[in-house]
Amino acid sequence: MDLTPRIDYFGNFDPKRVPSPCFVVDEQALRDNLEVLADVQKRSGAKILAALKAFSMWSTGPIVAEYLSGTCASGLYEARLGYEEYGGKDLGKEVHVFSAGYKEEELKEILQFAHHVIFNSFSQWKRYKALCLQAQRERPELRFGLRINPEHSEGHTELYDPCAPCSRLGIVRSLFEGENLDGISGLHFHTLCEQDFKPLERTIAAVEEKFGHLLGQMEWINFGGGHHITRCDYQVDELVEAVRAFSDKHQVQVYLEPGEAISLFSGILVAEVVDITWNGQNQAILDASATCHMPDVLEMPYRPEITGAAHPGELPHDYRLGGQSCLAGDSIGEYSFNEPLKVGDRLVFEEMAYYTMVKTNTFNGIPLPAIALWNSRTDELKIIREFGYEDFKERLSGRDWKILEHSSAQENGGCA
Repeated sequence: MDLTPRIDYFGNFDPKRVPSPCFVVDEQALRDNLEVLADVQKRSGAKILAALKAFSMWSTGPIVAEYLSGTCASGLYEARLGYEEYGGKDLGKEVHVFSAGYKEEELKEILQFAHHVIFNSFSQWKRYKALCLQAQRERPELRFGLRINPEHSEGHTELYDPCAPCSRLGIVRSLFEGENLDGISGLHFHTLCEQDFKPLERTIAAVEEKFGHLLGQMEWINFGGGHHITRCDYQVDELVEAVRAFSDKHQVQVYLEPGEAISLFSGILVAEVVDITWNGQNQAILDASATCHMPDVLEMPYRPEITGAAHPGELPHDYRLGGQSCLAGDSIGEYSFNEPLKVGDRLVFEEMAYYTMVKTNTFNGIPLPAIALWNSRTDELKIIREFGYEDFKERLSGRDWKILEHSSAQENGGCA
């Protein structure tokens, strides 16, 4: 896997230009990725959707809408964001939605604007089928699909593997026996995570083996996400050929949902050293936290790269880096540097656009990083958002309290 960017986008960026901590996204890097994806769309005939679960900095929505066919969402709020900010409302871009389980009130709202609504089980589809078909009569462009589980695992980390044993995601082949597919026009599968074409090729074969007898009834199939299409070593031509062959063979419209590929190489996290300590080894405390600002460091786990740093022992000065939180395990990793770190130094964490900004939290009241949009071609810099005390405070309580009626148990002295 070659995670070397095509261009050193942030080589000339001065981290002192932004507040700390701060996510910085490069508009030019984003556009370069989108051009690759747009070319895949054009040559393969696939429609490519921006997966908002990975990158939903909606100030870039109009940019994404210039290149792609729409967005895919994992629930109501992401779906609304795609509709309102990524061209769904004004430009007719498609909005696709999948959820492991819909609540009726959420689904009713989704059905007002979505194009594809994908169900995770036959029980959910049956429960809401009448509601869906009524909405389709009012909006004929609505389509409904089922997420399938090809029981073919390509994932390297079980936490992120939708096809791990006993996964709750997708319907396995045996559960299709005797089921009526009236109203279903497409199938969706998702098996990959940060992978190239060969795992997709093997997954397609597994899908055709298990579900090939259903494809003739379908209008479309969604190959899901996890495709690192914008990586330098990704086999783009093989992907294009495979999509065209699948479309021609089964007479279906193919969709792809790359999430990371849209913002690969396009974002950094600027952090500042706030203290230097020692306990068996040198420690540096940063205003960026693993648990608050980059939780995949702990969940995956993985060690993010820092510009100019190296592994312990490779450069003269070693440090263990950690955040400000009270979590003992809030450790980002061990690194070495050419010069001793000192309070006030700025560090640049690489690859911090996807699956990072969307996962931040305010544990311990630690402030969320600011968000900036920079253009490496023009050097234009915009501070998109800064967060303060009110953003933390209003999360768990609010001023607009609602007084609910007493329950019958309260009225009867606690005996319902």
